[in-house]
Parts: sequence; C-alpha cells; structure tokens
Amino acid sequence: MDIMGSEKIYYVTTPIYYVNSAPHIGSTLTTLAGDILARYHKMRGRRTWFLTGTDENAIKVHRAAQERGIPTRQFVDELAAEFQQAWKTMHIAYDDFIRTTEPRHVRVVQEFFRRMLENGDIYKGIYEGWYCVSDETFFAPSDVEEDRLCPNAECRRPLQWVQEEDYFFRLSAYGDRLLRYIEEHPDWLEPEFRKNEVIAFIKQGLRDQSVTRANPGWGIPVPR
Repeated sequence: MDIMGSEKIYYVTTPIYYVNSAPHIGSTLTTLAGDILARYHKMRGRRTWFLTGTDENAIKVHRAAQERGIPTRQFVDELAAEFQQAWKTMHIAYDDFIRTTEPRHVRVVQEFFRRMLENGDIYKGIYEGWYCVSDETFFAPSDVEEDRLCPNAECRRPLQWVQEEDYFFRLSAYGDRLLRYIEEHPDWLEPEFRKNEVIAFIKQGLRDQSVTRANPGWGIPVPR
C-alpha cells in the first residue's frame, strides 16, 4: 500500500494524438499538464503510470498522407517520431508511448473485438447518416442542421452522407445495467452534478454505436 492509502496505480493519460499534423500548442499543453500531474503523485510516493502516444489509424490521417503524396506508413512514422522528439526536448517523463499501429495494440484491439463478437455485443448492420471526417464521428439526422456542418462548435466542417456496412456495439442493452451500477455505487461517479448528467443521458435511451469504418486500405482489420 502506498502512502496515499491505496493499492491502485494512479493512471494518467493524455489524448492519444492524431498524427495528421505535427505537435502544436494544444497537444503540448495537455502533455505538459499530464506530466506535471504524474510527477506530483510520483513525488508523493504513489505508484503512477503516465501514458501518451499517437493515433495513426484514422481515415483523416490516411487522407493527409495522400495529400502529401507519400505512403501512409512513412507519413505516420515520421510524425510519431516528431511527437516523441518534442516530448524528449521538453523532458516529458512518460512511462509509455503507444502507437496504434504497433503490433501489441493491433493484437489487443482484435482480441477485444473478437470477444465482444462472441458475446453478442457486436453485430453487423447498415449505417446510414452524416459523418464528420475531421472528428471521426457519426451524427444522427436529428443532430444536424440545414447547413450540413459538423455540430461540434470547434469543427463546423462540412459533413459527408455515408451509407456502409459496419459493425455496431449493442450499447442499448446496457442502459438498465449502468443505472443499477451507479445506484449501487454512489461514489463511482463524481462530482454529483456530472453523475446526474450521465444518469439523465442514459434515461433518454442509449443507441447502438457504429464501431468500424469501411476500409480505405488503412486501419486495423477486424476479425471475421
């Protein structure tokens, strides 16, 4: 047991950054904040694990490489090295740097997908709706205004209408179980007003979520 009175490791992670461009002030700020937080807990004697890394499998990363006219693998290798060099220059003391193209990550993703498929939590269906390439997000027609721009106020880029065969996660099956767990573990979600927001969201009804994309020649193949 550590001096903070807990046997659990304190886990800190930054966003796993898209590598469609070089590190910038936003990624630098969040990485620095994570580094400070991890150092603070380590100085107090708490077992701490600080993770950062790069998300390299996104469609927009593949498109950025195409725009540069270079192979996608070369593109992500170069940018991942830029991120690592930037954090080295800033003396960021992360415990691990994960790249989503690494074999260890691919193995875990495929195994996780396989288990959910076997359990019936994932099924194949047809997705039809609006998609934001920049945010990597699908939006229901009810969430989209007449201008057909991304509802995210920080994006507002044009949406694309997509119809494709995807795999869906059966999120709708978990509403009652989530509400029951929250009720039985009142301290699990904090602060209180955020817990109330989550409860209200669940009670509105959870929708199944598309968890795959049509393969453009770049990404992690899902097990069949």
